[in-house]
Amino acid sequence: MLEYNSITDIVKNADERGITFSRMVLEDQAAEMEMPESEILSRMADTLKVMQNSAQEGLKKDLRSTSGLTGGDGYRMHEYASGQTTLGGRFSVRAVTLAIAIQEYNASMGKIVAAPTAGSCGILPAGILTIMEERGVSEQDVCMALITAGAIGMVIANEATISGAQGGCQAECGSAAAMTAAALTELSGGTNDMIAQACAIALKNQLGLVCDPVAGLVEVPCVKRNAGGIMCAICAADMALAGIKSRIPVDEVISAMREIGECLPGALRETALGGLAATPTGIAIKEKIFGKT
Repeated sequence: MLEYNSITDIVKNADERGITFSRMVLEDQAAEMEMPESEILSRMADTLKVMQNSAQEGLKKDLRSTSGLTGGDGYRMHEYASGQTTLGGRFSVRAVTLAIAIQEYNASMGKIVAAPTAGSCGILPAGILTIMEERGVSEQDVCMALITAGAIGMVIANEATISGAQGGCQAECGSAAAMTAAALTELSGGTNDMIAQACAIALKNQLGLVCDPVAGLVEVPCVKRNAGGIMCAICAADMALAGIKSRIPVDEVISAMREIGECLPGALRETALGGLAATPTGIAIKEKIFGKT
């Protein structure tokens, strides 16, 4: 597999060839892997099916995690959105609903797509499934957008990190938001440069986000951070589509994320020793689940 280390370079090369971001990545990967493009797209279609199933299962009323900490909030959001006019509007609230549902399904040991991680698995599927539902975007176009999202994730992983243990939640939900913003921008007809701008804006707005899972479980605050991540992605995509640009280039934003992650104390990097995990309620939850050890 051909690896990427710069989003700016992908945009430049795609523009020089007169093709879209996803088309360039697809062509490059097919050539490097000596694989037909149709096979890569078929694999993406399989990935999409897993995302669709996780959303469907996550919306079930009786869904609960083993710990009992999470479950049922995706259903509650769905019922809320079905019965009244929401503050966030139909598209945004549907995306939030799916982000919660998919992350709750993950916490319940369901099969999900790590996009790019299990802790941030609700954000990208929520974005692409919502735009499929609300705008009738084709499966073929969504699979291409997933290729774009994958390339964005690859650059972030190569140049920074997608691990909460290394970089905090900015590396997980922040990366997922950036990937989703890029995919939504492409699916909305944005240019290659707009894709890069959306990625930069989304990631900038998540910089410094710590990883502080209560009781060391990927549930609290992870489920609700997925909801926040999809809203960040939608906002970033809309800004980029409006022609708004990030003052800091996308690759520099990624570098900044890496540096910020390196500065975070260990207590805020998935160890459950600081932040929300160290609050009185967080400690009480841990003791209730695991005992006073």
